[in-house]
Amino acid sequence: MKKATLSQRLRYAFDRSLSGGTVSLIGWLALGSVLIVMTATVVIMLTGLAPEAAEGQEPQALGFAEAFWQSLMRSIDPGTVAGDTGWGYRALMLAVTVGGIFIVSLLISVLSSGLQNKLEELRKGRSFVVEEGHTLILGWSSRVFLIIRELVIANENQKRPRVVILADRDKVEMEEEIRSKVGDTKNTRVVCRSGIPIDLVDLEIVNPHAAKSIIILSPEGSANADAQVIKMILAITNNPHRREEPYHVVAEIRDEKNLEVARIVGRDEAKLVLSGDIIARITVQTCLQVGLSIVYTELLDYGGDEIYMQEEPRLAGRTYGEAVLSYENCSLMGLRPAAGGVQINPPAETVIREGDKLIVIAEDDDKVVYTGTPAGAVDESAIELAGETERRPERVLVLGWNKRGRTIVRELDNYVPEGSFLKVVADTPREETWLDAEAGHLRHLALEFEQGDTTDRQVLDRLNLTSFQHIILLCYAEQLDAQAADAKTMITLLHLRDIERQKGESYSVVSEMVDVRNRALAAVAKADDFIVSDELTGLLLTQVSENGELLELFQDLFRSEGSEIYLKPAKDYVPAGRAVNFYTVAEAARRRGHTAIGYRLERHADDASRAHGVRVNPPKSEAVTFQPEDKIIVLAED
Repeated sequence: MKKATLSQRLRYAFDRSLSGGTVSLIGWLALGSVLIVMTATVVIMLTGLAPEAAEGQEPQALGFAEAFWQSLMRSIDPGTVAGDTGWGYRALMLAVTVGGIFIVSLLISVLSSGLQNKLEELRKGRSFVVEEGHTLILGWSSRVFLIIRELVIANENQKRPRVVILADRDKVEMEEEIRSKVGDTKNTRVVCRSGIPIDLVDLEIVNPHAAKSIIILSPEGSANADAQVIKMILAITNNPHRREEPYHVVAEIRDEKNLEVARIVGRDEAKLVLSGDIIARITVQTCLQVGLSIVYTELLDYGGDEIYMQEEPRLAGRTYGEAVLSYENCSLMGLRPAAGGVQINPPAETVIREGDKLIVIAEDDDKVVYTGTPAGAVDESAIELAGETERRPERVLVLGWNKRGRTIVRELDNYVPEGSFLKVVADTPREETWLDAEAGHLRHLALEFEQGDTTDRQVLDRLNLTSFQHIILLCYAEQLDAQAADAKTMITLLHLRDIERQKGESYSVVSEMVDVRNRALAAVAKADDFIVSDELTGLLLTQVSENGELLELFQDLFRSEGSEIYLKPAKDYVPAGRAVNFYTVAEAARRRGHTAIGYRLERHADDASRAHGVRVNPPKSEAVTFQPEDKIIVLAED
């Protein structure tokens, strides 16, 4: 085996040192400067060279320290040599100055290059994040802007809130998009870093072990989105550097078949949001009840009232029915027992135990203040307990199709009375809808399918739209890309509204959009034109990231089993045309086994500035006069 020579070894060592970066290069330049200065100093000491003395004075020999200093000054400042006298001394100092110019020039170049490299490294977003108690977002999608906006509002009363994002995108591009689409983040600082969230090295950059909560976004346009999400969960829970205390991870899962695997890897540390299932359930509920969409938006975003869970020791030992009237500026929804679980609208006689949390709707957590029930707050003479109105069969039309359609059909069957009818019109071949297999399990719905182009005006005209009380527009999410699917939905919606205007017909429409940015383009100023989109998922992810207990609550609220939110006729609780306070309304609802949380005034249905007449969590002492067409928003079993 051939051995390397000394020369080769020295060259190899020199090459390695040069590749060490800016600091190594500065070291070599410093060594070169020292060699030049020391060489000049030694020459002066050996030869006795010195500046010529002025006339009448004797020349003075330079000591080592003075010779070193004079050489150093000339290597740093080229102008110093101009004052030298004596040709021998001048020649030596000129050589030192030329060497110094060469060294300084290289030093400037090295520093400039090093600074440029450092700026480029910072631009790439690869520096470590020292934040603690921050909200960490892994991944990037169109929902990230909504999540940031909601976190900014939620953190307004917090000290030094931070949001950190790790995504496989350019750091500067992410920051520019956030500035343009989110705007002022107030007291919340947003930090972006570039990296792959499933890479453990990249993940360490954003300090996940010190994060307050971690939101994992499902990648858009990916065929294996759930697989990526599960890998990100694993990167947190199975991290070799993980912390001892549990993480608070909120992750979005698209396909129900992947939910169990995600639960296995996430254990008790991951709250999983099944986005498709939730969107389908909300679509059904908002389709059947005009105005319910605004109620859900109010509860899910941080712009108005939200849901909080707090203990109130003064209510321990008292009943839920008594607690309903114990808050002037909050609306009770239910209980979270100390033993676990969620009880929405429990029976009025349910006793509140020590350690139980009250589930309340309030403007902020510091607004949850126990006030007790004022004497004479309830007007007993204004309470009317009308019998339940018999429900008529519903006729529902579904235009378009995607995999959420099957969940929508099953949920509709749970909500509508017997004898109801559902018609599906879609471009999708009948066998691909699986409706025939589903029809055999339906109890209340008769099902009919027609293949047709939902954007064709002639197809819509012959459907006799006025015979349907509710219309659902589903996007072709699996067949087309997001923009094409949304465009098809918008064309159909425009046709429906034009038909409604020309024929004087009226029906509620719930439209599903893939891209949240298209919602503003398609929205019509009507309370029943709710555009169901991934925006709902973004709002839910944000709420659960701030309070993990809310996931179980929302899952229970969106299910057909148990109590849900309904808008029931106000005349079933209090007389029309008579001013009553909300204490009276809440008491009337309690006696029917319901929990009142708001109302909707039909006279403001077309006024967007008044939330289309919807008022959630009104002050209980505030008087309001209801008309026969007005509604009370309640939690009830049906």
